[in-house]
Amino acid sequence: MTRHTAMVAMMAMLWTLALPAFAQATKGAQPKAAPAAASGAKVYAERYAALCAACHGADGRSEMQGVPSLAGQHSFYAITQLFLFREGRRANEAMTAVAKTMKDEDLRGFSDFIATLPALAPAAAAAPPDAARMARGQALAQENRCVICHGADLSGGQQVPRIAHQREEYLALTLQEFRSGKRPGYTQAMGEAVGRMASEDLDTLAYYVARLPTAPPKPGGK
Repeated sequence: MTRHTAMVAMMAMLWTLALPAFAQATKGAQPKAAPAAASGAKVYAERYAALCAACHGADGRSEMQGVPSLAGQHSFYAITQLFLFREGRRANEAMTAVAKTMKDEDLRGFSDFIATLPALAPAAAAAPPDAARMARGQALAQENRCVICHGADLSGGQQVPRIAHQREEYLALTLQEFRSGKRPGYTQAMGEAVGRMASEDLDTLAYYVARLPTAPPKPGGK
């Protein structure tokens, strides 16, 4: 099986798994959850608290080095990553151990619950951000088309992750892994976007994204 054929097959499986969440997202939120859905949400809220919160945080804000925050993440993106961990297409010993025990309904349940965690404001900083570095980070986000896929506020959508206010060291590592090819993507977009960027620019971009202002500053900081 060629890489292209394998990618097509993987995406077909992902669409089958994520279709219910995608359909609801495109139709908008339902006015009232059905009893069965509410019961399922409670089950996965309890399972999240028991299984995921120790590392990712009870409210989805990670306080652990190298572990991403999940607050504000989209269901379609969450289910994609859980699927990649389960199928061994993303390498992380802890996450693979967790995901490999999950049935399809578990992937849906956890991803749907993750999507209910509201996005959080940036973590309190000990000092104001470096204005020059923020301006450079904003320019990099524009030049490398981050805002095209992730949105002007970097909140993502559907299969594109929310990256605004993510942990800085996690963002930096992820960008480096996309550039090196260690981190797989279900499209070539990220590899192409960061493939020619210098390491210091990737670090600056991560610095900016982690501290993204609620209202992005105008070019040049004016």
